[in-house]
Amino acid sequence: MAANEDAELEEMIRNAGGNESDGEDDGGGIDFTTLLTVARKSLPWMLLLIALGLTAAWLFLRYTPPLYQSSSTLKIDEKTEAGVLGLGGLGGAVEQKQNLNKLSGEIELIKSDIIYRRLKDSLTLDVNYYVQGTVLETEMYNTSPFKVVYTPTDDAAYDQKIAVQFMSPTTFRLTLPESLGGGVQEHTIGTPFTAGGFRMEVRKTPQFNDKAFEGEYFFTINSNGALNAYFNKNLLVDIVNVDANTISISFTDHNPTKARAIVNKIDSVYLVEKLLRKQEQAARAMSYINEQLGENNQKLGQAEENMQAFVKRNGTYDVKGDVGQIMTALKEQETEREKLQEQVDMLNDVARLIEQDRLTDRADGDVLQSIPALTDAKDGQLVARIQELSDAQLDLKRALLSYQPGATTAMQTKEQFVADLKKIVRQLLRKDQQLLQKQLNKLDAKRAEMEGRLRALPELQTEQARLQRPLELYEKYNLTMMDSKIQYGITMAGATADFQILSPASYGAPISPVKAMIYAIGLAAGIVLGLGLIAVRYLMHNTVTSVRELERSTGASMLGIIPTYEKEKMAVSKLVVDRNPKSAISEAIRSIRTNLEFMASSKKKRLISITSTISGEGKTFVTVNLAGIIAASDQRVVILDLDMRKPKVNLAFDAENTKGISTILIEKHTWQECIQHTSIPTLDFISAGPTPPNPSELIISSHFDELITQLHQHYDVVMIDTPPVGLVTDGILIMRKADVPIYIVRANYSKKSFLKNINKLMRVNGFTKLTTILNDAKTTGGYGYGYGYGYGYGYGQGYYEESAAPGGFLARVRKRFS
Repeated sequence: MAANEDAELEEMIRNAGGNESDGEDDGGGIDFTTLLTVARKSLPWMLLLIALGLTAAWLFLRYTPPLYQSSSTLKIDEKTEAGVLGLGGLGGAVEQKQNLNKLSGEIELIKSDIIYRRLKDSLTLDVNYYVQGTVLETEMYNTSPFKVVYTPTDDAAYDQKIAVQFMSPTTFRLTLPESLGGGVQEHTIGTPFTAGGFRMEVRKTPQFNDKAFEGEYFFTINSNGALNAYFNKNLLVDIVNVDANTISISFTDHNPTKARAIVNKIDSVYLVEKLLRKQEQAARAMSYINEQLGENNQKLGQAEENMQAFVKRNGTYDVKGDVGQIMTALKEQETEREKLQEQVDMLNDVARLIEQDRLTDRADGDVLQSIPALTDAKDGQLVARIQELSDAQLDLKRALLSYQPGATTAMQTKEQFVADLKKIVRQLLRKDQQLLQKQLNKLDAKRAEMEGRLRALPELQTEQARLQRPLELYEKYNLTMMDSKIQYGITMAGATADFQILSPASYGAPISPVKAMIYAIGLAAGIVLGLGLIAVRYLMHNTVTSVRELERSTGASMLGIIPTYEKEKMAVSKLVVDRNPKSAISEAIRSIRTNLEFMASSKKKRLISITSTISGEGKTFVTVNLAGIIAASDQRVVILDLDMRKPKVNLAFDAENTKGISTILIEKHTWQECIQHTSIPTLDFISAGPTPPNPSELIISSHFDELITQLHQHYDVVMIDTPPVGLVTDGILIMRKADVPIYIVRANYSKKSFLKNINKLMRVNGFTKLTTILNDAKTTGGYGYGYGYGYGYGYGQGYYEESAAPGGFLARVRKRFS
């Protein structure tokens, strides 16, 4: 309703004042004075919001169980089977990728059902025990005063909270949840019973004491699915450094002891699993080595048999060595053959010399010096006979110098001796030549044999190489596998898991919620909400609240400020300045009276019109009390109520309204007949009279001007209570005749958009002397109604009263939040 009313008011203002011109100063931008005022007024609310934010943070921390995290760091030194067997050696990039794949495989192993199963077998995680605290429930890990031993049946109900309350050192009360049919059972500690689909027994633990009777306990038997989900949710395994082969294992839980125990147990079961895998790997590796050795031994035996058959067939172990031996033998044979050939040539030369009788060519007759090769002759008899023949021929040659051949018996004897020796030497030479020739023939035959063997060796060498390659390969592979078997056996003799725990499981402060962060969020939320409240209140602050806003948004002179009148609540405007002349409101209106002297001197007759945008802004209150202050200065003042559609001046003086301005202007009464006196001798008023159908026509008639003229003859000041100019044009007609037109703006009531109408009146109608008064302004900095009345306005020619009581709930709320 209020929004619709404001929209209708603005529409009427536009209709009364016409379209605004472009470029009019509407007071745009941020009004820092108003912003500071709104901020100052909102400061308690902002502090309250901050307190609420911090309180909400405290409540969140109070009712949120802390979450702890325990972590450990492992270094994995895993080796592949190829590396174990000495068959590794890859590039850096490939090796890094293998490390990543290896670490990823280890992470999957840690988060697998294998480790989960070992965890459940190693730790008592199948049953959770809780104790109810003042606000939160707390899990008792290894601190419970009791333990539950159970055996599930076909209809076992897992993951259900079952309450336990100890009645005495030997009895307890068991309360089943509604999902299990509810009900309360009493049992004896240590005695088996059936409940919830389980055959269970409650036993005491070392932690059982007298306090156990005061606590409210309950337990939950976890299913495998629930435990697996619990592990998957809270277990985090991540790669820390690929090159260093390090991974971290973290576990989060509301119980720090439980989180650390689970991380430590994961390390332990992972160690066990790695050892089992290593033993399994060792068994597979040894099996593989033995299998390979068996197969290789068979192949090696076959290769050895093939080589042995080759050796037997060809009579050699080394074909390459035979080639060398044959080549050496050929060279030696060639040398020997050359020597034999030299001897043959020598014997041929000797035979030729003998036939030519040239053995004695040397003077000394030494045949060894003339035929040096004879020294190498192996036949000593031949050499002796040749030397003897040489000596005999030399002797015969000397004798022939003195005698003729055959001349004497001695000559004949010598000649016969030489002839016999020649015959013997020829026989010896023939024998030695035949012997040498036989030796040469043997050498040639042997050479031919060796050359034949040499021509056959390449084929044998190829065959031997073909047989030698697999033999050497099998021998080498057999030695490698034997060495690997020995090394692997030594390694596995002290087998340990291929990882190190660089940092054991530990925990510190809770990771969630972080108190400092939660309080910071609560504080920030309070500040943001407070700033939002200030921004919203500033944006929704569409009423005039201060003189600064009024002066900033209008070009009219500021005549004065009237403070809030709080001494009494009035349903209508009243004359109050005569009751307490020294009050703040009286002093404020006196200041306005003084400022009026600058607008129009009191030494001449003055016509003052007082108007506003809409009803309820206090123009009648200002008119009556300003007239009273002026009249108190010994000036005769008359008040005219020209708001004939909604007369109020007579109500201010508790007078009748049977006749007045409307009857004067239709010449039904004279102004003397309608004049009414007040408690102030120099102050009179004329009420509006009965509401006419045509108030605008009456005002623009000549009778109105005549009335003003007549009144100036008897009064110094004529005060006119003008109709609101934002609703009808009557006020504008009167303001044109006024010496001092006054425009009333009420603090925290008049809309800021109403100020545009003041500028429009000054620009369009030329009201250069238009002044403003800020009414109902709180001098203490707060704002609200002072004299407690409110007005509405209607459409067309009438007005209506607001239904809200002056001191009603809405007024109090508005004052509280304004």
